[in-house]
Amino acid sequence: MTLYRPNTGGDDKSNTYLNDPESGGEMARLLDQDRTLTAAMGGLLPERDDIEHMHDVLDVACGPGGWVQELAFSYPHLEVTGIDISKAMIEYAQMQARTRHLQNATFAVMNATLPLDFMDNSFDLVNVRTIAGFMKKWAWPNLIRECVRVLRPGGVLRMTETDNWGTTNSPAFSTLMDLSYLAIWLDEHSFDAGRHSFGITPLLERFLREAGLEAIEQRAHAVNFSSGTPSYKAMYNNFQVFFKLIQPFLLRIRGTFADSGIPPQEELDRLYMQMLQEMIQQDFAGIFYLLTVWGRKP
Repeated sequence: MTLYRPNTGGDDKSNTYLNDPESGGEMARLLDQDRTLTAAMGGLLPERDDIEHMHDVLDVACGPGGWVQELAFSYPHLEVTGIDISKAMIEYAQMQARTRHLQNATFAVMNATLPLDFMDNSFDLVNVRTIAGFMKKWAWPNLIRECVRVLRPGGVLRMTETDNWGTTNSPAFSTLMDLSYLAIWLDEHSFDAGRHSFGITPLLERFLREAGLEAIEQRAHAVNFSSGTPSYKAMYNNFQVFFKLIQPFLLRIRGTFADSGIPPQEELDRLYMQMLQEMIQQDFAGIFYLLTVWGRKP
């Protein structure tokens, strides 16, 4: 069993999430999103054929723990650890693991933007998926160095990110997404000079290489959530919650930057209702792309 020193995840000032990580709505959203992404990516670790030789796996920013639990269930020989800043998420994950009798699934409250409370050379694989929502631009190299530190020699760091959560034929969806990425840029989460995405996927390979990893590879995935597709319902529910939960963040940016271009609450609500109507149309079309990049520690 990998040893760690549980912490409280940091105070409010160290919490850089766009949405409230303690929100029940955010938890439900992440559970659905987790299942959708895993299916779209072809499974839990579709690019790996060496899982039987692994012993310890870490999932960074695990949320309510869906990926950790499924990996622990599918591979009982693994010890799988999940960490997240949210106490509510971790408590839920622990309860679910107990209910499913997953003694090889462990969870701890921990802030991924701070030094990880694990010993050097503790894990065979570190999984990091869709964390751009709480990562400031300057925090990426430090996190990756910490992930490499806790990897054993020969261990693998695996990172999956998206630049934009959806390109659709819904005008309101596109407007809300553009406003979100504008706010994300102003809050220093985005590398995209055009302010239309996170701009993180072009940098992942370089970050891993600069951290000293070798044998770096990558694989792209697409999530089609157009009307009538298997992912449609889950992603409709996802955005129904996401664009409501992100409103406080948008309004905070509006209050901080007088010329931000973020509209007031009334206009955000109008766009939100228009988006929901446009997404239930039979001709609604939407897709987003993910990139998985992985490398081996010498």
